[in-house]
Amino acid sequence: MNISYNWLKEYLQFDLSPRETADALTDIGLEAEGVEEIQSIKGGLEGLVIGEVLTCTAHPNSDHLHLTTVDIGNGEAPLDIVCGAPNVAAGQKVVVATIGTKLYIDEKEFTIKRSKIRGEESRGMICAEDEIGISTSHDGIIVLPDDAVVGTPAKEYYNVQSDHLLEIDITPNRVDAASHFGVARDLAAYLKQAGKPCELKKPSVEAFAVDTDNGGIEVIVENSTACPRYSGLTIRGVTVKESPGWLKNYLTTIGLRPINNVVDITNFVLHETGHPLHAFDAAYITGDEVVIRTLPAKTKFITLDEQERELDENDLMICNSEEGMCIAGVFGGLHSGVTEQTRDVFLESAYFNPTWVRKTARRHGLNTDSSFRFERGADPNNTVHVLKRAAMLIKEMAGGTIAGAIRDIYPTPIERPRVTLSYQKITSLIGKEIPPRA
Repeated sequence: MNISYNWLKEYLQFDLSPRETADALTDIGLEAEGVEEIQSIKGGLEGLVIGEVLTCTAHPNSDHLHLTTVDIGNGEAPLDIVCGAPNVAAGQKVVVATIGTKLYIDEKEFTIKRSKIRGEESRGMICAEDEIGISTSHDGIIVLPDDAVVGTPAKEYYNVQSDHLLEIDITPNRVDAASHFGVARDLAAYLKQAGKPCELKKPSVEAFAVDTDNGGIEVIVENSTACPRYSGLTIRGVTVKESPGWLKNYLTTIGLRPINNVVDITNFVLHETGHPLHAFDAAYITGDEVVIRTLPAKTKFITLDEQERELDENDLMICNSEEGMCIAGVFGGLHSGVTEQTRDVFLESAYFNPTWVRKTARRHGLNTDSSFRFERGADPNNTVHVLKRAAMLIKEMAGGTIAGAIRDIYPTPIERPRVTLSYQKITSLIGKEIPPRA
């Protein structure tokens, strides 16, 4: 499991370095297999600088190249750069890769060198977006606003963030640590035992509130054995768009690809709390009801990876009034997911029977972040807290109103396990008497 060092510090204030943190986690049974520095843009934009094109003329030996001189604000003579972009012009503020800079395009690395292009010297490169890793666009060079300051390192201009990735080996019995908060909780216990200062902070949901009593989608659980608890709520009038930079950075650090603000929030909360969520486009929920049930054997269902799968009669499904929308706890359907066209969202936070999830995942050869946690036993008493946390983040980043009360179907509450120990037994096991403390 991947843990972001910066993200971990959102919940626990402590003074250990990334390497010391990895060693501490290994000491308490969460073996850290490696520590790797990660930057929000590969290469950290080292060697790239904001420049200004002073002159731009046609290349004498080419009908599409240009000869430019570019000031990069270092107090030295402007750089002569040959540029093939059709949109380059004098007066532009641009991003320049200086000699020795390494660029990364499509997993390939190359270094900027002094060269001659069609007989003219070039001492750098004016870059397009895909060449510095901020997008896949190659429509032309990046043209920055006029207020961009010449000489500013590109890593400062684009606010490149540095983080460290901790690779944690989670054993099957430690699903409680399969999240950033779970790891922070264990680390806090270690630090307190060692007498080191730390403060564990769980995100609050006290400010959660329903905006209107009407408009909520109903929930019907037909199989409470496979789904002991199902919590859901409806958010209407959202604006689905790109996530803010901090959210995208956290997800990319742990190896996830940002999709849109709503989907990214469900992934963020999963890796924050360890509890899986799923967001549905409410327009696909016919009859305004979500039904948790099984479907007849050999029913065809197309999953998010565009694969048509043949369902087993023991595959629990999240359905609308007509058909399946998601394989419960395992994988979403192709058509019911949240896209930029989505305006209303139904948010799911459930507890599915670990055995049912494990067997379904094996039948279909699927191993997802959700199935990994449900198979090992998510916390059945955490569904509503997680739902509120995600809903508050969605309102913050996508707007909308929470319509109707939370639907929470929990016919037979699951009691938390109780462990009974005697002081005499503890003393005999550890070989030392520790006085009881209140």
